[in-house]
Amino acid sequence: MCGIIGILGSHEVSPQLVEALRRLEYRGYDSAGVATVDASGRLDRRRAVGKLVNLSDRLVHDPLPGHVGIGHTRWATHGAATEANAHPHQSGPVAVVHNGIIENFRELRAELQELGIQPQSQTDTETVALWTAHYLQQGMSPLEAARRTLSRLDGAFALAFLFEGQADLLIAARKGSPLAIGHGTNEMFLGSDAVALAPFTDRITYLEDGDHAVLTRAGVDVFDAAGQPVQRATNRIDVGATAIDKGGYRHFMAKEIAEQPAVIGDVLNHYVKDDRIILPEGLDFTDVDRISLVGCGTAHLAGHVAKYWFEQLAGLPCDIDVASEFRYREPPLSDRSWFVAISQSGETADTLAALHYARAHVARTVGLVNVGTSAIARDSDVALPTLAGIEVSVASSKAFTCQLAVLAVLALKAAHDRGRIDDQALAAHLRDLRSVPALLSQALALTDDCRKHADWLATARDVLYLGRGALYPVALEGALKLKELSYIHAEGYASGELKHGPIALIDGDVPVVVLAPHDALFDKTISNMQEVMARHGRVLLISDAGGIAAAGEGVTASLTLPSGGGVFQPMLYAVPMQYLAYHTAVAKGTDVDQPRNLAKSVTVE
Repeated sequence: MCGIIGILGSHEVSPQLVEALRRLEYRGYDSAGVATVDASGRLDRRRAVGKLVNLSDRLVHDPLPGHVGIGHTRWATHGAATEANAHPHQSGPVAVVHNGIIENFRELRAELQELGIQPQSQTDTETVALWTAHYLQQGMSPLEAARRTLSRLDGAFALAFLFEGQADLLIAARKGSPLAIGHGTNEMFLGSDAVALAPFTDRITYLEDGDHAVLTRAGVDVFDAAGQPVQRATNRIDVGATAIDKGGYRHFMAKEIAEQPAVIGDVLNHYVKDDRIILPEGLDFTDVDRISLVGCGTAHLAGHVAKYWFEQLAGLPCDIDVASEFRYREPPLSDRSWFVAISQSGETADTLAALHYARAHVARTVGLVNVGTSAIARDSDVALPTLAGIEVSVASSKAFTCQLAVLAVLALKAAHDRGRIDDQALAAHLRDLRSVPALLSQALALTDDCRKHADWLATARDVLYLGRGALYPVALEGALKLKELSYIHAEGYASGELKHGPIALIDGDVPVVVLAPHDALFDKTISNMQEVMARHGRVLLISDAGGIAAAGEGVTASLTLPSGGGVFQPMLYAVPMQYLAYHTAVAKGTDVDQPRNLAKSVTVE
């Protein structure tokens, strides 16, 4: 989602603000801006629509001096992507940047209009600046005005305030959306995440929900939701882990796809020792009667794959829910059930809200996250890192397969705890799981073949993906990736559902991607594929060598994956899904790493 940066520095901050915003580009945005207070105390701002280069060009021709400032990359929610709607929003002596949504902004705006104060934008954020300026005009101090404004806001937000005449002051506030404080030497920083702050400091304080903070160059004072002074821990971050580098690849996504064997190896080294599973104490599935797996987008689909593992291996009933729907359907939850929140960022608003709902109803909550300091990690009973490393491309690749790897370990632990598999069977499954990184390395060799097939996928208006069993959610993920990256309409279906409606879409212009490993479900899937071919559908068959030999005749094209991996084979099939979407997007000339309208971390509902 949107990105925030604030700097109380000792040098000109405009270039630093822009560079920090560049590190937040992976979150997704459609406009950007900065505001500073110069040596004379003057507050001013520059904004631009589109990529950061447009803001950089603006600052070259119209510089913005000052040693204190705030910056923002905006992903439009209220109001189109225009300069008037871009952040920072300024009203007289105050400028504000904001992540999140002010849910009662219409009521606040109506009150302002009764006072004769007219907004200049369509955004919810501007009301924050307008009310703060109003309270300043009533004689309040900057802190008093900010606090009075904060007390009136409903919704989720991370906010940073900058004031005219205050060259040694930033005020920050957090409710729902993440915000971190960085500590320097006679300098202070704030940002949406540690990635933005890494070039400046490795000492980070994460604000808790409801906190607000007063930053000066001498340090920070933090206050809780009741306005009482509190101490929040300062953590050392691994600056190397926040490095953003394409490593010679054309796009971050290509690099992140290629990193999958290594990062999944890291996951297995972390959670598996010899033939033993190593998990935090208390993760015993013996008496668990049900598990709920909840996530959004790709994280939801990782849970969908894992549902098959939990039920087939462990005999454990498993619900899979879209996080945005979970609490609204008010699911009946048992005090012997567990809730597992799956999120790359650990800040996904819908998933976090679902976690908060579940905590009062289940025996244990578990967070599967890639960011160990995130809200979901902190608010779960147990946090399990997915160890993917920073993922810059908006469309997830290695985060998905790392989530699958951790979920596979959990499913095996559940199966063993519940007596569904003995030590010998566990060891055999772990051997299959440990074989996945090497098999993934072989699967990466498909990139050139996927590039060739992308030429005809790129001409399609619609693409269908078919799979059975645990390959069904992988088909859903393939369709999602193609939509995200290439803007081609795509749908994933369980192969057996084809004849129950989707077959009406089949003609000679519709490519159909069929995922069919040579397993117990192979003949069923191939039967469905033959139904497609009988109606002149163009089939791209993805299987292993045995499957291609048995059913490859007559298909338009095929991709051969290595066999192996046992029940964890779906992880291998993720690779061609990723490469087909990636190369199709390249063929179409779309923005691979920052697709239109998408954000990496969705921190609003």
